Amino acid sequence: NADVCIRLNNLTATLPALPAGMVLFSWQACAVYLGWMAYTTLLHLLLPGIRKEGILLPDNTRLTYKLNGMRCFLVTMCLVGAGVYSGNLDLGWVHANFLALLTAAIIFSNTLSVCLYAGSFVGNKTLAKGGDSGNWVYDFFIGRELNPRIGGFDLKVFCELVPGLIGWLLLDLGFAQRQFQTTGAVSPAMGLVCAFQALYVVDALWFETAILTTMDVTTDGFGFMLAFGDLVWVPFTYSLQARYILEHPKELEGWFLALILAIKVAGYVVFRGSNLEKNWFRNNPDDPRVKHLRYLPTERGTRLIVSGWWGVARHVNYLGDWLMAWAWCLPCGVDDIVPYFYVIYFGILLVHRDLRDGEACKEKYGKDWDKYTALVPYRLIPYVY
Repeated sequence: NADVCIRLNNLTATLPALPAGMVLFSWQACAVYLGWMAYTTLLHLLLPGIRKEGILLPDNTRLTYKLNGMRCFLVTMCLVGAGVYSGNLDLGWVHANFLALLTAAIIFSNTLSVCLYAGSFVGNKTLAKGGDSGNWVYDFFIGRELNPRIGGFDLKVFCELVPGLIGWLLLDLGFAQRQFQTTGAVSPAMGLVCAFQALYVVDALWFETAILTTMDVTTDGFGFMLAFGDLVWVPFTYSLQARYILEHPKELEGWFLALILAIKVAGYVVFRGSNLEKNWFRNNPDDPRVKHLRYLPTERGTRLIVSGWWGVARHVNYLGDWLMAWAWCLPCGVDDIVPYFYVIYFGILLVHRDLRDGEACKEKYGKDWDKYTALVPYRLIPYVY
């Protein structure tokens, strides 16, 4: 009856519609995305790069990686800059086609994930720890094969460094160009977000060798989790702030802009300083820059730093990363919670990652880990957590 039934036309009227002028799918967007993946692949293969050995694998071998992410970035920025300056490239096109590009990226990452899972059963492959559980849904998600390659082309490290990171920055710059096209200027808020996130991308590519010791490369398989994360989640979620500022312009006072800049600088100092300290110590404990650090020797023959940045918290680098996340979100103002999705999600992710790392280290170091946690009691934030 009329009291308990809902008319279908009223129901459909309440459903959210797509943003005006945006389509969910287009063949043009699919072609652009496939072209982007083909371009970055060819660029990686053709440009020279440094050769770096990875960690020792379970089969007592080491893989050699070709790393040229920074070269790919510089060539791409030069081409994009020339295209925009000459008027032959409308980077602002990405705004109206954002959802269609997102759909194309989702289709591509899912297709890649299926191919990776099927390919892991062909030949004698090195499987990731936990990626061969026998539960095909979990194995498909987490990644069954540790280092899938086509010849010497490492699919995982390539996707981690090149198409997603550089693509993320291009989305930001596209939103900035669209703002300039519609208003005649790029706002300070937009400028800060683009500059901060460009620094993050440049930093990751400049220190790209560091990725070879991360859990993504050393432990996790390459499956849906990383394929979707690298090619969809990173570029299309991390560019949220630039898109928000384009669609919801903000006028920020000078003192607030200065505060945001200070938070960014503090976060970067903690993030980069701690990571450099760890890498210097790992490569050469007698390096003059780190030989003053105190450490805990372990039964495994390794050393755990208990002073310097790493005496402040066990994952002090995560704290720096999180501070930088706040600097990305604050230029959006405080009217909506939507642009703060990233800093909330990232905080939860970092806590989960810390717990996962802690479990792995407890298993790896045993009693030595208990000694270490007594010396460095804080996980992420000194005196808080």
